[in-house]
Amino acid sequence: MNKQSFKLYFASDLHLGAPDAVQSRIREQRFVRWLDSIKHQASALYLVGDVFDYWYEYQMVVPKGYTRLLGKLAELVDLGIEVHLFTGNHDLWMFGYFEEEIGLRVHHKPLLFTHNDKTFLVGHGDGLGPGDKGYKWLKKYLFTNRFCQFLLSVLHPNLTLKILRYFSKTSRQFGHQNKEKKVVIDRLLVYAQKKSLQTDSINYFVFGHQHCPKNITINPNSQYFNLGDWINYHTYAVFDGENMCLQTFDEA
Repeated sequence: MNKQSFKLYFASDLHLGAPDAVQSRIREQRFVRWLDSIKHQASALYLVGDVFDYWYEYQMVVPKGYTRLLGKLAELVDLGIEVHLFTGNHDLWMFGYFEEEIGLRVHHKPLLFTHNDKTFLVGHGDGLGPGDKGYKWLKKYLFTNRFCQFLLSVLHPNLTLKILRYFSKTSRQFGHQNKEKKVVIDRLLVYAQKKSLQTDSINYFVFGHQHCPKNITINPNSQYFNLGDWINYHTYAVFDGENMCLQTFDEA
């Protein structure tokens, strides 16, 4: 890998698997073409949650599919690029497969790190900010509860994935209804603003989850980014060593 390469790339919310295999494959192929376009400039790639619309790993079984994406990520790792994968609210059941098989670095919580004297706070964003108490309760006491995970693990994989697919579809429909009613509050922006009052050392807050690309200046030292998604926007963020910006992958 070229030692002059130093760009950091951020993308989220591919929701591969939804709404069906045909549309998911088209989205996956487009994303792989984007990965090909950046692989010679990237030093690190951050996939910031909900890469998959549903995911659950058994000890000896993982969901089928996504071979084009997984093969491309393995290629990037072999090139020496750091690839970070964050769990989202749709794909939080990752238990070691990506680390062992591909060499990805999986993060189950937001990651705080410094690069080129800039500090980043990166995470999917689910459960952060004010409100959303119902989801926060479910995440703490059901989704990440070891006993509940054990109960899922004793079911046949076909049944477990059908259950997860159903809940993923229901979650998308609920989110769409809220957007139509215009009751969605940018909790992540509120979270970033509050965090920036506590410390001015974080230069970039980078989240996904809300499917709406945003770049908002919080103060002269801090910016808030929402990465959008690859369903409607095909957006991503790139840090070139000095500045961060949102871009769109346009093949036209």
